[in-house]
Amino acid sequence: MTPTRQDAPPRAARDERTREARRDALAESALTTLGELGYARTSLREIAANSEFSHGVVHYYFRDKTELITYCVRYYKARCVHRYDGVVAESRTAPELLIAFSDKLVETIVDEAPMHRLWYDLRTTSMFEEALRPDVVAIDASLQDMVWRVVSRYAELAGRPLVVTPGVAYAMLDGVFERCLLRHLAGERDALDELRAAVRGALPLLLRAD
Repeated sequence: MTPTRQDAPPRAARDERTREARRDALAESALTTLGELGYARTSLREIAANSEFSHGVVHYYFRDKTELITYCVRYYKARCVHRYDGVVAESRTAPELLIAFSDKLVETIVDEAPMHRLWYDLRTTSMFEEALRPDVVAIDASLQDMVWRVVSRYAELAGRPLVVTPGVAYAMLDGVFERCLLRHLAGERDALDELRAAVRGALPLLLRAD
């Protein structure tokens, strides 16, 4: 009698993992095109033309542009929402965290400006595209949680309580970040220095005064 392999995953589970792996690979390939062209100017055919995948393959895994773009942004943001966990874990003093966090924000603008541009493009477009809203709201909430982890640790290290809600802290820092991103994309040389200065000046204002 041939032994049954108890550890072999069901075929349906294997197929689903294969499908998700292929969708992730397509997302990786599409992100660069999306970041360069933006939501309005990108089509499935354009993505295929700038990748190793045919238009037919792209369309097989994603029924339309909206599904692909939201999947891409979810895929990217799932990685970046933990970007600052190292800053939180490794900082031993409030000033150290302040410096490390602001430097990391600058680093991500330099390294991944097209991806941030795509996110803001998608968030704005969701005001008019109802299909995008659930994913945008979910991603926005995860980013708020990420910021709150940072500012909560900063307050803990400073030994002073926060005087703002998670939503206020996120809105303030997101506004600063988006403005400096725009200035950086416009070629303004002092945009990154302004981001550092703005963040280092803003976080202490979130704490109760001594």
